[in-house]
Amino acid sequence: MYSTYFVTILLVASAVAWDSIPPRFIGYPNELFGEEPILEHRRVARQVHGSATVNADSSSAFNFRAPIAGNDRNALSGIGGLSFDANKHLQSATAGLAFDNANGHGLSLTNTHIPNFGNRLTAAGHANLFRNSNHDVSANAFVTRNMPTIPHVPNFNTVGGGLDYMYKNKVGASLGVAQTPFLQRTDYSAMGNLNLFRDRSSSLDLNAGVSKSVSPFMRSSWQPSAGLSFRKFF
Repeated sequence: MYSTYFVTILLVASAVAWDSIPPRFIGYPNELFGEEPILEHRRVARQVHGSATVNADSSSAFNFRAPIAGNDRNALSGIGGLSFDANKHLQSATAGLAFDNANGHGLSLTNTHIPNFGNRLTAAGHANLFRNSNHDVSANAFVTRNMPTIPHVPNFNTVGGGLDYMYKNKVGASLGVAQTPFLQRTDYSAMGNLNLFRDRSSSLDLNAGVSKSVSPFMRSSWQPSAGLSFRKFF
């Protein structure tokens, strides 16, 4: 019985991993998470818009944002997204609400359904720490309630946060950490991004970074990752 329960926990760990971090709807282009710009010239966008992302490994994602209420400084929007693996199988479906301020601050509440795992309810926030014509620094934090449908596995929490930096909307870097007490697991990530091409309707980006997971049950070394992402805005 206990060995079965332990195996189940490891399966949950692999499902949660670093993917426990929710998409961050922040005030500048976040190519690492496949999102389009929300703020332009410190004004909150008030039209329906979205993006479609195709990665080098053939995985893909679709995100949208629809305004509900607001003005030039603040906006309440409905947000959502779908992600698919290389075989076009649904990996996750997300829907929720986001509040954004033209100064680069915001809050969001989303629910994500993950096939063969369950649901995640996430409350997240971000704040712009510094911004000028060349540099943009933001901080973010989140708490997620994981609600697996796996038998004998209870609901559990994941918390985390990070820092994001962008130079001239061209070169970016991100540091993040997430902790899941139920799994006694901590995940670390350091990512970088280089925009190779961008116009009003599309963007091509090179992403690279490393990630690491630490727990009493397993300890990984830093794992590198890299790839190209093409996004089409609409």
